Amino acid sequence: MTAPNKFDAIVVGAGPSGNACAYTMAKAGLKVLQIERGEYPGSKNVQGAILYADALERIIPDFREDAPLERHIVEQRMWMLDENSFVGTHFRSDDYNKPPYNRYTIIRAQFDKWFSSKVREAGALLICETTVKHLILDGDQVVGVQCDREAGDVYADVVVLADGVNSTLARKAGFHGDIQAGNVALAVKEILFMPEETIQARFNIGAEEGVVIEMMGKITDGMLGTGFLYTNKDSLTIGVGCMLSDFKSNPNKTSPYVLLEQMKRHPSIAPLIAGGEMKEYCAHLIPEGGFYAVPKVHGNGWMIAGDSGGFVNAAHREGSNLAMTTGRLAAETIIEAKAAGRPMTEATLKAYRARLDESFVMKDLHKYRDMPAVLHKNPQFFTTYPDLLARAAKTMITVDNVDKKTKQREVFRSFRQTRSLTGLVGDAFKLWRAFR
Repeated sequence: MTAPNKFDAIVVGAGPSGNACAYTMAKAGLKVLQIERGEYPGSKNVQGAILYADALERIIPDFREDAPLERHIVEQRMWMLDENSFVGTHFRSDDYNKPPYNRYTIIRAQFDKWFSSKVREAGALLICETTVKHLILDGDQVVGVQCDREAGDVYADVVVLADGVNSTLARKAGFHGDIQAGNVALAVKEILFMPEETIQARFNIGAEEGVVIEMMGKITDGMLGTGFLYTNKDSLTIGVGCMLSDFKSNPNKTSPYVLLEQMKRHPSIAPLIAGGEMKEYCAHLIPEGGFYAVPKVHGNGWMIAGDSGGFVNAAHREGSNLAMTTGRLAAETIIEAKAAGRPMTEATLKAYRARLDESFVMKDLHKYRDMPAVLHKNPQFFTTYPDLLARAAKTMITVDNVDKKTKQREVFRSFRQTRSLTGLVGDAFKLWRAFR
């Protein structure tokens, strides 16, 4: 084993979690190797995304000076859609228009490439177009990685797996089992080119301001899932995602691409994207099992961060936020252990799980731990209630010589006939339990 092939830490993956981890360790003076299978960091991530500033600010405080940011978010919309309409809420505040801004839209290919440049500036060594085939074990201790191409075998005191939800490394090593279709969603996205002036006029925003729309209801064809639409500088990102198990069992056999096309034709969405020219299309898996699906995330010489560990907040979709936070916490655990001269054993690295438990990551996952199961077992929230809410809104708003009291009775009767009083109370309790 020669010195050039021995590192303090190896990070597999150059997405948000891997970059956060590698940067934090390199900044602290550790000898870090980062391995990315893509042509360059971000080459596999053509889609747009939402960046939460707090997580990145804790890692790179001055990131706003040169990071490739699209628009800062000033308005959040939540829509419940039936076939022809939506019922929703908007929150818009000028407080979000004052720096430092809280959220941004980004294009992942550009952002990941920028983040990776910061990792290299901090002193880490990056190798791209290289696949880690296996973890190298000495007994039950991970001591390095076996790569394809010229990289060969490389050794380190600890290996951090940040290579995405469909990573095979942890499964090959027996750290966790196969991904269950009921614990992962398949999302499809498009980026639609549109002139800046058109975006600003349609969404009633200024030159650098942005809007996020999150949607649920009939657009997912009875499956557990959500849709989304948000504004980039000169493009829109639109997409929809549903549980992989639901795609498999859906009686209509609706494919993800068809689901997205149907969503784009919805009368509330079509005017917003009219004239948009598709620049990119992608599909990717998202961990959705929640608190109960998070696997063991540390062991002798290894740790798991980001999507590989199932860290997605089911309530707020904070994928990049949680990914970067888990990467940072993994790095801080390693830095602390190295400073104390402790070996990278399971006993040492359990401090990582303790850090996660004390952070918002596991606290939020625990708070919403029942949400995936509740929603998955109750499809009426995606089918029946969008119809009921839209019908109620239309009844109350339509002026047709019927008094409001009669209209209210009609709305209540519609709800009782469709779900029954017992069903309504039961559904309310289920939602309370999921969000308590």
